[in-house]
Amino acid sequence: MMTAMGKQQDVGGSDRNSGSGDAAHVAAGGGLDARLAVAQDPTTSQLALIDLASDPSAVVRKAVATRTDAPAQALRPLTRDHDRDVREAVARNPSTSVGNLLRLVKDADRWVRWAVAGNPACDESVRRVMAQAPDKELRGLLAETHDLEPELAARLVDDVSPEVRERLATRTHDPEVITALLADRTARVRKGLARNPRTTSAQRTALAQDPVVDVRAALVAAVELDEADLRRLLDDRSVQVRMAMATSELIPPHIRQALTGDSDELVAGAARDFRPGAGTSPVVRAPRVGHRASGTGPGRSGGARR
Repeated sequence: MMTAMGKQQDVGGSDRNSGSGDAAHVAAGGGLDARLAVAQDPTTSQLALIDLASDPSAVVRKAVATRTDAPAQALRPLTRDHDRDVREAVARNPSTSVGNLLRLVKDADRWVRWAVAGNPACDESVRRVMAQAPDKELRGLLAETHDLEPELAARLVDDVSPEVRERLATRTHDPEVITALLADRTARVRKGLARNPRTTSAQRTALAQDPVVDVRAALVAAVELDEADLRRLLDDRSVQVRMAMATSELIPPHIRQALTGDSDELVAGAARDFRPGAGTSPVVRAPRVGHRASGTGPGRSGGARR
């Protein structure tokens, strides 16, 4: 039985005879492979899944935790499972209830907390907890959330971590947030803003005159600029900025042609040798959503099949 996203249904009496008739028996008396097969079988009854949620093998419990049709009585105890992989699987499950996500977002293990951030069932109540979390990476993942609530975005504008503010600057769609971050005193935050394609022409003009070289270089490599800004940057005092222009896919041909006469031979050569589609321009990367390789990481309580 499929449940609505972020919702879990308790199993009532009407479910007692659903699913495979001998699933519960196999789960109770079979070996590991048999129990795992039952946990993964889409026809397994919900009562059998509840039994399997307390299986001695973390592999079996994780199989239950990943099922979007698992009942609340199965997933609820798994949020407190001693095995990190099991809790992380619940945190990623789109059918996990908001109540359970609120528990998991405060989990002692960072990978479990980060998994909550990528769960589509994560709602505003969970994001509010994330905004106040001491975990910098969790707040950074929140900052990269599409259509983040204005109130939470405004809170992150003043975040103590420059990295969090930078990630917000790179991803935000909020005009007021962009305006506020334009005045941030930390260069890496303005550099993040320079890569944001949602800045206005006036804001890009301001960034094109930023005193920090890295900000101007990031700008010319990431977004299209007005002709006046491009003409001004042709005479930029930094070779790094002019080199970024020479190799950027976004620079118009006539501006690149002008760079072939640059006083720095490396810049002039790069402009002459530029080939569209060479992949030299950096792109804004997709948000990080806390994925790790299975079976890796310090302090891992999950592990080999058992």
